[in-house]
Amino acid sequence: MSSPANFQPQPSTNKTLSKQLKSKASEFLASPESASNNLLEIITFLKEGNARKSAVIPSLLLLETIFCELLRRNEMQIVVQPLKPVEESSGSSHKQWMQAQYKETFSAILESFAHEKSAESTQALATAMKLIVTETENPLEAGSGSVHFPLTKLRQVLQAMLSSERLNTHLVNRFLEYSAHLDVIYFCWKILPSIAPKEFCPSAVFIQNFLSLVGAICFGKEAVEESPSFLCIQMQLDYPYIRKHINKTWSCVMNWKHDETSHRQLLILLLEKVLSHLDKPVLLTDFLMDSLDVGGAISLLALQGIFVLIQQYNLTYPNIYEKLYSMFEPEIFHTKFKARLFYLADIFLSSSHLPEGLVAAFVKRLARLALIAPPQDIVIILRFIGNLFLRHPALKRLIFHPTGGEISQDPYVMDERDPIKSNALDSSLWEVAALQSHVLPSVATAAKFISNPFPSTEWDLASVLEINENDIFDKEIAKKSKEYALNLDRPTSMFLYCGGEQKTSQCWKLY
Repeated sequence: MSSPANFQPQPSTNKTLSKQLKSKASEFLASPESASNNLLEIITFLKEGNARKSAVIPSLLLLETIFCELLRRNEMQIVVQPLKPVEESSGSSHKQWMQAQYKETFSAILESFAHEKSAESTQALATAMKLIVTETENPLEAGSGSVHFPLTKLRQVLQAMLSSERLNTHLVNRFLEYSAHLDVIYFCWKILPSIAPKEFCPSAVFIQNFLSLVGAICFGKEAVEESPSFLCIQMQLDYPYIRKHINKTWSCVMNWKHDETSHRQLLILLLEKVLSHLDKPVLLTDFLMDSLDVGGAISLLALQGIFVLIQQYNLTYPNIYEKLYSMFEPEIFHTKFKARLFYLADIFLSSSHLPEGLVAAFVKRLARLALIAPPQDIVIILRFIGNLFLRHPALKRLIFHPTGGEISQDPYVMDERDPIKSNALDSSLWEVAALQSHVLPSVATAAKFISNPFPSTEWDLASVLEINENDIFDKEIAKKSKEYALNLDRPTSMFLYCGGEQKTSQCWKLY
């Protein structure tokens, strides 16, 4: 084959450049053998765009069009006959040359995954997947008699997404479009265990990309049972095979060293998608218990994992209430996992057979935190305390003590780690009484539950768990209030009119 001409388009607009590329692509498709240099020039232009970090979308789209058309025409297909060597001819030689260019083009497309602009890199992913689908429908080799899927190319796509230098969240989000299909899920899990490092710990960026990819291809069992969709191959999904590879991959991930970010990401992925596929979830007990001591959101997520093991796998954890009690700190109101903590606490404290001293300690700790919590969280706390009173009527002694009287200081010990030893039953809910004078009417009204008859049913926490400060502000603004006339003459300055000209009234205007 002749070497490509130096393709150096004149400085012009992107529209003119695009027309030049399209013209060369059309000439090549019209006569692939005589216009082979046009293909080489377009491939070179893509490589130069990757090197310069310039726009590569026009060349990506053109190469996608060219090779998809060649695949559909079977102009790159080589017929393979068992026990017979491939005959060398001018036609087969040209097909082998085009296959070599196809391979080189696919490598250049994978290099575009690292483009600085997300639009360019996501288009490279879309182009690579389009070529994989088209090659599956029109394989490069004919005569094998079985369905062919370009597993090697999919492996290269996954490896290109698993960068060790930059987060590829945008690529994983785009890949969700393809991982919704069961055939893609099957082949991804067939590949993933082999590309997970086992003999060394990868970088923190690689781990985050890997966990994001696992989250993209992991699925619920209902996906198999409901209405399965396929990208290019209709197949019966082998769930035991996939589950085996999920367990193999996850055991490898658990051996990596995780920083705070990947540790939190791992726990979220475990709870939301992976746990239901594991063969022996109880083996996670040590990991979850160690995570409980980390603090913050990681401890909360680990608590949810332990709760699942207690509920579904009969795990015994004697100090679970002490851990839950210690998590109610002021910092929890400033994390996005706040609602999850109240949800878990509501379940853990739902039993009516818990010791009164234990539940009273939670009530007092929540009431104390309500004094410094944001307004939207105060309402959640007050509703939660009210529900605990309905479950444990004996706690009403915190409101109406049988002996009455006054004490010089609160006997409740806030710093006590053991809730039973906090002396909560000897205290009172003076914090809730103080909140009845809160500046916000919604908070003051919620705090008045201790002064009114208790309802027969519990308050619905779900209706207040997601309320934020904007919701409270909008609600207060929307309220109607009476208008009162405060002045006969509308003031125009900061000072009352005293007659005559005043310098201050000239310099200070309200509007």
